[in-house]
Amino acid sequence: MADLTALLDRYQPAGDAETADIQRVRALLETGGDPYRRDLSLHVTASALIVHPPTGRVLLRWHQRQQAWLQVGGHGDPGETDPLAVVAREAEEETGLIDLVPWPDAEIKQVVIVNVPPGKGEPAHQHADVRFFMATNVPDAIRAENAQAQLRWLTLPEARDTTSEPNLREALARIEPLLGL
Repeated sequence: MADLTALLDRYQPAGDAETADIQRVRALLETGGDPYRRDLSLHVTASALIVHPPTGRVLLRWHQRQQAWLQVGGHGDPGETDPLAVVAREAEEETGLIDLVPWPDAEIKQVVIVNVPPGKGEPAHQHADVRFFMATNVPDAIRAENAQAQLRWLTLPEARDTTSEPNLREALARIEPLLGL
């Protein structure tokens, strides 16, 4: 878990809530077990807000379980320890985009613990979501992984209007100055 620890060591949280969430992630890491294990009531996930910098648009995905338009990402597979590698794999699987790169750098952009409703045989639990920004140069190459996981390119105002999730709204606020809009 050295990859995640190193990323967290370099990250500066914004506010008390994010600081508390990071403390919970660090406590999870200190147990010495695999923090990505899905059977834990709190486990690490990785996600990304994908952007097309020339147009300032962001890509959102419909998440059936949460009934919401959100960023892409998800769970680590057994043996994965680098959250950036997790999100790169998940983002490619969910969008079909093969040119995704961390943007504007490979550092964490947000850490938030989110509640996940029960479903797919799992009880309600929490994700300690480590978030990045990623970019593509070929936005028209998107391909949804299935019919229930629609994808939409949106301007930042459209994305803010599309989501009611405060943590995604915060991610949108954090990407906005980087886009120079």
